[in-house]
Amino acid sequence: MNALVDYGMGNLFSVQKAFRRLNTELQITSDKNVIQAADRIILPGVGHFGQAMQRLHQLDLVDVLTTRVLHENTPILGICLGMQLMADFSEEGNTQGLGFIGGEVKRMCPVDPQVYRVPHVGWNTVECVADSLMNKGIKAEDEFYFVHAYQFTPSEHHAILHQTAYHEKFTSAIQQRNIIGVQYHPEKSHDSGLTLLQNFLELV
Repeated sequence: MNALVDYGMGNLFSVQKAFRRLNTELQITSDKNVIQAADRIILPGVGHFGQAMQRLHQLDLVDVLTTRVLHENTPILGICLGMQLMADFSEEGNTQGLGFIGGEVKRMCPVDPQVYRVPHVGWNTVECVADSLMNKGIKAEDEFYFVHAYQFTPSEHHAILHQTAYHEKFTSAIQQRNIIGVQYHPEKSHDSGLTLLQNFLELV
């Protein structure tokens, strides 16, 4: 059973539909008992970091997520804001994150904002930085869809899975053992996104 965490700030049905194309069902849930029993966890997210963390605390989901991910090594995929929530801290709301992977989330600040607009919206390629099963079948020309104004900078370089060139090279995916996060939206990235989601399903 795969749990898609519903804390009121994610594009749940788009994610669920993408996994259905891979013949995999996700149970949309805000029930910590369901999350406790899940084989895999997907943490989506769209919106404000501070509000998202507040919602996770209100639903009493922080402790069960921490236990499953850090102590029981359950595979988790964070998408967009869901990836950023894995950081130690975000300046968006000056809020502590889940702390799954060390690092901070800061607003993108291009030197030339007329050329590199924020939010960053559109299609970009990714550079596979680390050797990982998550990269299987992903080619240099594959494009992924981005919508974000903040970027996650890990404190350790080895946590960087993908980088993307926009106003500068920024971290567009992270991985630390069972913990994976992607800044882009694989559920909106056609075949490239489905390839990445299938790779996540094959993690053990």
